[in-house]
Amino acid sequence: MAYSLGIDTGGTFTDAVLLNDRKQVVASAKSLTTRFDLAQGIAGALDQLPQEWLALVTLVSLSTTLTTNSVVEGRGSPVCVLLAGYDALQVKSSGLVDLLGNEGIVCLSGGHDAGGIATEALDEAAARAAITQHMGRVSAFAISATFGVRNPAHELQLRAWVQDMCDVPVTCGHELASSLGAPRRALTAALNARMIFHVKALIESVQRTLAARAIDAPLMVVQGDGSLINVASALRRPVNTVLSGPAASVLGACALSGLQNAVVADMGGTTTDIAVVRNGLPELSFDGALVGNWRPMVEAVKVYAVGLGGDSEVRLHGGEGLTIGPRRVVPMSLLAHQHPQILAALERQQHETPHASQMRFAQRLHADAALLSRLNDDELFAWETLAKGPVDLERANMENRALARAIARLERKGLAIYSGFTPSDAAHVLGLSSHWNAAGATLAARIWARQMRHMYGLGTWKQGDALGPAQDVVAKVVDTICQKLIEAGLNDAGQMNESSAGKVAALLTTMALAGDKLAQANTQAQTADGADPAATDRAAAQAPVFQLQFSPTMPLVGVGAPAASYYPAVARGLGVALQLPQHAEVANAVGAVLGQVSQRVHITLTQPARGVFKVFTAQGPVDFGDLASAVAHAQQLAGAQANQRALDAGADGVVVAFSQRDNSVDNDIDGNVFFEAVVTATASGAPMRKAGKPGSRKT
Repeated sequence: MAYSLGIDTGGTFTDAVLLNDRKQVVASAKSLTTRFDLAQGIAGALDQLPQEWLALVTLVSLSTTLTTNSVVEGRGSPVCVLLAGYDALQVKSSGLVDLLGNEGIVCLSGGHDAGGIATEALDEAAARAAITQHMGRVSAFAISATFGVRNPAHELQLRAWVQDMCDVPVTCGHELASSLGAPRRALTAALNARMIFHVKALIESVQRTLAARAIDAPLMVVQGDGSLINVASALRRPVNTVLSGPAASVLGACALSGLQNAVVADMGGTTTDIAVVRNGLPELSFDGALVGNWRPMVEAVKVYAVGLGGDSEVRLHGGEGLTIGPRRVVPMSLLAHQHPQILAALERQQHETPHASQMRFAQRLHADAALLSRLNDDELFAWETLAKGPVDLERANMENRALARAIARLERKGLAIYSGFTPSDAAHVLGLSSHWNAAGATLAARIWARQMRHMYGLGTWKQGDALGPAQDVVAKVVDTICQKLIEAGLNDAGQMNESSAGKVAALLTTMALAGDKLAQANTQAQTADGADPAATDRAAAQAPVFQLQFSPTMPLVGVGAPAASYYPAVARGLGVALQLPQHAEVANAVGAVLGQVSQRVHITLTQPARGVFKVFTAQGPVDFGDLASAVAHAQQLAGAQANQRALDAGADGVVVAFSQRDNSVDNDIDGNVFFEAVVTATASGAPMRKAGKPGSRKT
């Protein structure tokens, strides 16, 4: 029997599953993700699986939430973005300044117009000067030119100059997105460049771990649309792995639950991801999926990715009161599990005057050569200090302020991570979870409650109470998940965009949960009073006029490690049926091996003047005298490119299909007037297995 091995590397856990040739889970394992050396966590998961079956693996597939998490948290390697033809307004609207700061953005002359004609020549001297200034200080370059999708000549020239001068990865906007919208395309290129280092480190860790166990099988990576690509393709376009983990979890949830129509909610350590599934398939977002505060131009499963997970920091945020996330921290229960010596510090801190440094321990997160090369002496000393183990920031602030300040800078750069109070800790206090150190979680709950009360005036918990604060945190998690599910439902109905849905969902969530509490109270009263008609009348009098109801044919499928701790209360509050399928905690890894290789190529053609049809190709625009010839040329190019991409991505037995989206109008005078069309070629095939051979055909 041949087996498929699915691996999912998340912010907290690395999961591994073995599926037989009937796509049944025969073994699964979880291990803590070791961000500083990912290979350790991957090895920890694989070593729990039956070793004799690993020798029979013919396909390995990897999904990850690390790229999603990096976007949500605003993390990534330092990059330089070269923008040709951009003005100040375009740069501002792109969000690049918020993402990178001004230092990493270089505006150059150049770019094209909507017809693919150059508006200004590239300034080679300025471009080379910018490359010289940034090479050695960045992990990659990102390039975007105005109307680069209509004519990529300037992007290609800038890439050639970068490759001539230094040996770092280069990302071009036209290779990642085919839609107009220069600001978002520039953002997408920048996000792609920032992820190359992290995706490369993950893939190399998996490859080393597989080689050490003599697992000789093709390695695939899940894209954000649920399709598979080989590692070479993933390294060229790592931005396409944004929402890799959520896409895999949707596929896994459908397979494990057996449901064709459902709302899938996957809660991990850093994010909660929600998707609507109909007829066994999640909806795709071709305009770019919303990930945290960003919307890169990637075709992905339509997922609502929220910075809320088991390891999200519980904190007070401005006038919003108690909030959870999006920053990820190390749960105190996990830190105490791995480093029991910190319990003594927590015992001491629960009796001290509350201040912000309590419960703050710093650890190394991961090594990034480009970032490490930029550290000053104090930061390098802090980096070496963190190699010895967690640093108590309370002590550091008292004994070595320079060290504490340097560690804070490392945390802002993404090289270090703090500990803090999280939903995972609250779940341990309440007995909903038990895999880490409950004593550490209880001490943390007491310290956190004193901080909230004495520093911010939040809460009315009694001195030494851990249960009350934990219950409030769990209730806040449930409230937030409910709100996001309602937002997803409003947006799915096509009535509201994300902004409007968010405002309405907050009110509806309050009403839904209040109705649930009232219903529970009435049920308890009627149970106590027996069949007393008066109790029934009182319940009817208190019933709300309006009640929120989810579709009875769309149950909620909860997956992810913390799902069992929170989703029963979510389902009860919203009155929706819930399914927590077997192996729900490793749904991502299951879904990782269920996808197909699929590559899409879009080619745009327009009619800028009557009788002139312009096809925009990678070599520049080509004119035709009739629409049929233009469409035929676009199909030929798109089909050939999609077919080759699918083969390059590791597909076996490729089939190419075409679709076309037209923009035209009918009027009484001119009849049908054609303006624009997008020809799409989709090449699909099964992933290449150990003994497979490639092939292709067209339909």
